Amino acid sequence: MSAPRPRRLAVVQVTRHRPENEAYNALVQVLNGRVWAMAGDAGWDVVRVAAADVGVHALLDATADADAVVIMGGEDVSPELYGGSTGYPGESTHFPSADDGQIALVTRALHRGTPLLGICRGAQIINVALGGTLHQHLEAGDLHRNVGVPITEVMHDHDVEIDPASTLAAALGTSTTVRSAHHQAIDRLGSGLSVVATAPDGVIEAVEHDTADILGVQWHPEDAQSPAEQLPALLDVLARALAAGAEYELAAATAPAARSDAAAA
Repeated sequence: MSAPRPRRLAVVQVTRHRPENEAYNALVQVLNGRVWAMAGDAGWDVVRVAAADVGVHALLDATADADAVVIMGGEDVSPELYGGSTGYPGESTHFPSADDGQIALVTRALHRGTPLLGICRGAQIINVALGGTLHQHLEAGDLHRNVGVPITEVMHDHDVEIDPASTLAAALGTSTTVRSAHHQAIDRLGSGLSVVATAPDGVIEAVEHDTADILGVQWHPEDAQSPAEQLPALLDVLARALAAGAEYELAAATAPAARSDAAAA
């Protein structure tokens, strides 16, 4: 009997190439690399794909056999996707092909039942993919990012309160300290999503889907100065969802045989 295939995790970033902003590019690649490394340490077989660099169809092909998906942080989501306009404060470069590809991943995960975690922009992508909108710029930025500092110092610590009934609370408890660096946030919720964590100013910090294994956190558990247990705990959420799905499929597959045996008896 052959050994079972290792669990495969697709870590999907925006792009590998940001020649116009090398300092930001370096930070993003370090964060992405930490997810890759820590997932590998947890036993995942990791494939890392840059959505904007490959296009929608190649992204879906490259992740077709993934057992779970992580959508990473990065630049702002294109505003036309949620009814917004350009020209807002702090607007970043947009990568429409990355938006389209990552939205397609969320849609496929919802239909297939694939566990999915979104980090920062990834949480916003989940919301937009499901019909939600975004706050385009948080004026009270000092809570969610350090303002007027080099990019290496942009992360800011703050507390979040977590819904005790949520999957997130089972992983992290009902409150925790997080590291964040964002100027946008979820506004109107997408279909099927519930708020499961908020910042002291009321900004949405995490969402979960009501029926699918889809979770988005607005902060950066992969930052080196985040609490060490955060990212492993969130990766374990994916692993537990995958195991629960496998148990459900096994039970469903064996139920007809059990009923037939009972009828024959």
